Amino acid sequence: MNKLDLTQLLKSNPYPGRGIVLGRSADGKCAVAAYFIMGRSENSRNRVFTVTDDGIRTEAHDPSKMTDPSLIIYHPVRQVGNTLIVTNGDQTDTVRDGLLAGKTFASSLHTREFEPDGPNYTPRISGLLSPDGSFKLSILKSADGDPSCCHRYFFTYDHPLSGEGRFIHTYMGDGSPLPSFEGEPERVTLDAPDAASLADQMWDALDPDNKVSLFVRYIDLKTGEHTQVIRNKF
Repeated sequence: MNKLDLTQLLKSNPYPGRGIVLGRSADGKCAVAAYFIMGRSENSRNRVFTVTDDGIRTEAHDPSKMTDPSLIIYHPVRQVGNTLIVTNGDQTDTVRDGLLAGKTFASSLHTREFEPDGPNYTPRISGLLSPDGSFKLSILKSADGDPSCCHRYFFTYDHPLSGEGRFIHTYMGDGSPLPSFEGEPERVTLDAPDAASLADQMWDALDPDNKVSLFVRYIDLKTGEHTQVIRNKF
């Protein structure tokens, strides 16, 4: 699989939807995690990321304009010990509760499926970043838009290479219905030296009309300390 330019991928796709990037910094010293959300409707765009004790959550920018909080208000990022969970929905809590109960990432997600938002049936994408920098990604999606069948895919990266990551997102692009992501998570270059630089690269590359919020974290693999950046359109 060829290594792709993350910013070019984002620039070339006006609507990847929600996306997760996990990987390792170019100097090999940090694990990297990024998550972004986009929106086409006023309800979806009316959101911001806010910091919580164990990660971040989505909140309404203007509560008076929130018409339906289901599927758009959740905790995208939560930490369990030194393990980081990143997802595009409330399955973050499913994975967290599963890990605390001694279950695995995969077994926890086998209790869930794609979102009930027909005809799109938005895939649930999830990531698990371990303290040693290894990570897992998953996507739960309908069978080509048929909600009677859920396809579950899991990917494990035991020894991530410096300067690269894997990128998975909900949609291949804009459309009606929205076309679900296909194939393996994309192999992308991570050449930004720190969280702020990667946040700048990604935020500038996302479609200006559709982008809503972005989270980036760099975690020192020796100390476990991290720096993070949040970008909100509002």
